[in-house]
Amino acid sequence: MKFSTRAKNMEPSATLAISGKAKAMKREGKPVISFGAGEPDFTSPKAALDAAKEAIDKGETHYTPATGIPELKEEVAKYYERRFGLKYNPSKEVIIGSGAKPLIFESLGCFVDPGDEVLIFAPAWVSYVEQIKLCGGKPVIIDTTQSNFLPSPSSIEASLTPNTRGMIINTPSNPVGVVYPEETLQAIADLVVKHDLWIIYDEIYERLVYDGLEHINIVSLDSRLRDRTILINGASKAYAMTGWRIGYALGPQEAMSKIGDFQGHLTSNPCSIAQWAALGALRGAEEDVKKMHKAFDERRKKMVSLLREIPNITLVEPKGAFYVFVDIRNCLGKTYEGKTIDDDVKFCEMALESKYIAIVPGSAFLVPGFVRFSYANSMEEIEEGIRRFKEMVATIR
Repeated sequence: MKFSTRAKNMEPSATLAISGKAKAMKREGKPVISFGAGEPDFTSPKAALDAAKEAIDKGETHYTPATGIPELKEEVAKYYERRFGLKYNPSKEVIIGSGAKPLIFESLGCFVDPGDEVLIFAPAWVSYVEQIKLCGGKPVIIDTTQSNFLPSPSSIEASLTPNTRGMIINTPSNPVGVVYPEETLQAIADLVVKHDLWIIYDEIYERLVYDGLEHINIVSLDSRLRDRTILINGASKAYAMTGWRIGYALGPQEAMSKIGDFQGHLTSNPCSIAQWAALGALRGAEEDVKKMHKAFDERRKKMVSLLREIPNITLVEPKGAFYVFVDIRNCLGKTYEGKTIDDDVKFCEMALESKYIAIVPGSAFLVPGFVRFSYANSMEEIEEGIRRFKEMVATIR
């Protein structure tokens, strides 16, 4: 069987691969603790479950409009007006998709022609690069490891070419948990307007911000960006509804019309029952969100505290999302159990095979020499998993 160049050049998702391997080992009876998946361990809120059951009982099992049920689109628009003071027409400027991931791909599909360049700020989520490439575009990587994991205006401007069309911004970020401050976002906004660019603004973790910081929506910060920005959000992270696969996008009418047509040919409507469940969550799960936020914050503090006790590694304390990005470069080139640690991928393989802990290599996020831990785990798993990790690092020579 002959495959397309597109398929042959596509890299698998490292996070899904790690998570899948960890689950397979668990099925074999291995005592695996997985810090790999970006998935809350909580059950979906009762309001979502009740709404889903009611929808099933009412027979809401047929196709819906391709861009989502009107009731959910209206609730998303209300949420954005309430939270950010932004007004979007629910019927023309809001799309419900089968998760945030396909909505990003659909947006890229409507903006990117072959050869077009899209800026990515590394470390970056694993799917951005592959989705740009699938659309025929060229990802341009801007390394932020030397600037507190935030892009500087000078680094952005230096990366621009006549082929630059736009950028993807993720705040709070995966994998670092950095929350973009106002001054960084305003500097980016000025450059976007100056150079006639667009933004895909991935704010899927916007409800998970800690230490008194506030998530800033870039359109609410600078209204000039309203017609240049696609906002991406969803139910997965804040509402612990990963498996339901509901995302939403908001943007200017002309762009959303094209993205809606793209979705109509790609996935058609998201699952009907899942849409009603998401509506239930948006209307009635605010207390659940607050409880989960409190638990994540406690876990964050515990994981950071335990990791900081380990020599030869460093980290930047995350201020958002539910990840800790750990610098293991001092461990590379050394040996563990008689084997050389060639790179971060090898390090993660050794951690899984020897200590039964699943973590994701930084190279998956475009930054080799780091590993990502998720703290979407119980306190007991965090304590035991970091204990095993500490044992491993202590025996590296």
